[in-house]
Amino acid sequence: MREYASEVKAARSGKAGASDESAVLAKIAAMAAPDRAMAERLHALVKSVAPALTPRTWYGMPAYAKDGSVLCFFQDARKFKTRYSTLGFTDKAALDDDELWPVAFALKELTPAVEARITELLRKAIR
Repeated sequence: MREYASEVKAARSGKAGASDESAVLAKIAAMAAPDRAMAERLHALVKSVAPALTPRTWYGMPAYAKDGSVLCFFQDARKFKTRYSTLGFTDKAALDDDELWPVAFALKELTPAVEARITELLRKAIR
């Protein structure tokens, strides 16, 4: 929550923007090796598939926003002491499918098949 409060304060003071990507890259660099490698690859994937999304931090996690609203985020396993990292989507992502759809995905490894599925999700989310 402290990190989120700092993010809100920076946004209100006009300090957000150009430094947002550097803040995301700093968060990624501070991760343990397995999560860092996954977050670096995910960051590159988001930038190539959805260049309209703006990198920023969200509750201290790397996130990607459209028109100022976070669409997706990466939650590293070691920070939250879980057995897997998570790629999550907020309600701003256009993933709606009938009455029930997933908004968080466990990530243990970014294989080509997983990257293809993430690409598909990102394309759907930004519609």
